[in-house]
Amino acid sequence: MSLFVRLADWQTDRAAIRKIREKVFVEEQQVPPELEWDEHEESAQHFLIYHHDKPIGTGRLTGGGKIGRMAILKEARGLGAGLALLQRICKFARVSGQKDVYLNAQVQAVPFYEKAGFTVFGDQFMEAGIPHVRMDLTLNDKEPSENIDDWNR
Repeated sequence: MSLFVRLADWQTDRAAIRKIREKVFVEEQQVPPELEWDEHEESAQHFLIYHHDKPIGTGRLTGGGKIGRMAILKEARGLGAGLALLQRICKFARVSGQKDVYLNAQVQAVPFYEKAGFTVFGDQFMEAGIPHVRMDLTLNDKEPSENIDDWNR
């Protein structure tokens, strides 16, 4: 299926990351632009997923194992890109020494994250005018070891 996830850098890949997140969050979900961009952009580890060499999705991992800003372009949904991206972010977190990860899932996306092994933790809350719930995942350390330096080769 021609899906490829790679590490992305805010400085180098900002245009592609912004384009995807603006389409999904700002235009489609009506998130105010001032809430979409935050102080974590430069320090987060960003990821881009490609389908036939076109960037179709993005996500990021910030301190403490928080996964966020997961977005797949509307026209690319249904290809398995969201799951591939999420699994790659989790694998990167594990290789980086994280024992668990968490995210704030939009309530409508809870079944997607549950299929990936996440469990709901706590009560529903509002973020950017959208109902969310925290979800946690303990990372599996039984996979073969991998070196982060091998990722973009």
